[in-house]
Amino acid sequence: MARGNPKWTKDNPPPTAWTKETRPTPGKRGPSKPVAKAREAIAKFVDGNSGRLQEWLDEVAFRDGPKAALKAFSDYVEYHVPRLARTEVTGEDSGPIKITVQWQEPEKKK
Repeated sequence: MARGNPKWTKDNPPPTAWTKETRPTPGKRGPSKPVAKAREAIAKFVDGNSGRLQEWLDEVAFRDGPKAALKAFSDYVEYHVPRLARTEVTGEDSGPIKITVQWQEPEKKK
């Protein structure tokens, strides 16, 4: 016995089904609850251990060098302050942006 409504197909999904075009992105509705809780837990850890962070970084720098300490710090901070997405702004047909500046003639006083 077939399950579901036989008139629903890939091209004709049920009215409540999300399609690639209609599915909301996480940016529109925010992160999921587990992601939000994980971020909150990491933020509490970062805030609670900020005093000890310098000791840890000094130890890493002494043992592995300053480059390793900087990498450890950037990896640590990345979970608390997320990276910004890179965006590219282009003009028409992915070409350069064209900016035109024109000066307006001053109005003549009567």
